[in-house]
Amino acid sequence: MLSINLKIISSLIFLFLGVYFFYNEYNLLLKIKFNNIDLIKKQEIISKDNIIKNTKNNNKNEIKNKIKNIETKNNLTKFKIKVNKGDTFASILQKLNLEDQTIFSIANKVENFYDLKKLKIGQNILFFKNSFNEIKKIELKKNIDSKIIVLINNNEIIAKKEKLKKSFFQESKEFNIRESLYQDGIKNNVPQEILISLIKLYSFDLDFQRDIRANTYVAIFYDMYQIVETGDIEYNDINYARISIGGKNIEYFKFKTDEGFIDYFNKEGKNVKKSILKTPIDGARLSSNYGMRKHPISGYNKMHKGIDFAAPKGTPIYAGGNGTIEYVGKNGGYGNYIRIRHNNDYKTAYAHMSSFKKGISKGVRVNQGDVIGYVGSTGNSTGPHLHYEIIFQNKQINPNKLQLPSGKILKGKELERFKKEFKEIYADHLNLLYE
Repeated sequence: MLSINLKIISSLIFLFLGVYFFYNEYNLLLKIKFNNIDLIKKQEIISKDNIIKNTKNNNKNEIKNKIKNIETKNNLTKFKIKVNKGDTFASILQKLNLEDQTIFSIANKVENFYDLKKLKIGQNILFFKNSFNEIKKIELKKNIDSKIIVLINNNEIIAKKEKLKKSFFQESKEFNIRESLYQDGIKNNVPQEILISLIKLYSFDLDFQRDIRANTYVAIFYDMYQIVETGDIEYNDINYARISIGGKNIEYFKFKTDEGFIDYFNKEGKNVKKSILKTPIDGARLSSNYGMRKHPISGYNKMHKGIDFAAPKGTPIYAGGNGTIEYVGKNGGYGNYIRIRHNNDYKTAYAHMSSFKKGISKGVRVNQGDVIGYVGSTGNSTGPHLHYEIIFQNKQINPNKLQLPSGKILKGKELERFKKEFKEIYADHLNLLYE
């Protein structure tokens, strides 16, 4: 009986010792494992912290290369999130389980370079995570040729703007108008941005509803960039443009004046710009001219003291000339209305607008071509359109009969320099067109 009890006691002692040693060894293994993980994290943080501390002593390329090396070593995985309706930058970060304080810090850093209220539905934001599913880097497109990069350490968040590399190209096009300048330009692969610039350029001399006719010839030579990383195209200035109507050539060349302004001149050195635009809107249809007409709402014959341009609601409206906002707000049957004073004699007025551009108020100075508001149908209106008036000595006049003085005329050495440069521009245009 005694021997049996001793055996039981011995077995219990061995069992207890076995459990004790197993427990100790298991905890030791766990400690080693987590110490290794902590060591890896500390090495990652220390590596990037060292780069940050040495920023002042290294040029941008060296910093960029070192950061790239760290990202490679840490095997960052890239993924993207598309901005959906109702999303904000903060709400997207919350879905990634980032702490509120971290989200606040990231947003604050990004706001130094980019207005986060301008995030667009469908825009992609790139995220980079490490092997522990921790977000270490964010990339946000600012505009076509720059992006915002955010680097995230446990103790510090860095945001910076980075310019993207781009390649320079030039392109020349020519076509005949069958329907309209805009439609035929699109059919002939002229970019929309360039066509809008072309319409603005010629809006001083041409009424696109009355002057353009079938078989009008158009030639254009412009600059463009391609972003190397994304392949996106950025269209720049028009260098040369020509519109030929009934044997009459209207052509303009880009030129930098002695004062340092980029502007457009004909071969004689006369500036394209007039003091007031005849057409302060893009791609609109002339729906009602100046003169007597049957009013579409009252039904009575009445003098129409302006011209109407039919266009979709929200189409931008441009200031017809340099000047000061004299009136902005509701104005009876005109609805939402703006009047600009250009000098002692001339004013322009814009009616039935859906809204005014932010920042437009009485006393604000605007430059010719600045967006001042958007097409609407407020006041006495049967549909979205712009009612445009040119006022001379406080009386509305017919814009189509207005003879406006030209701007700057080149003279002397400046004219000689222009003549030399426009010949080079024209030669480059022909080379591209017929190469």
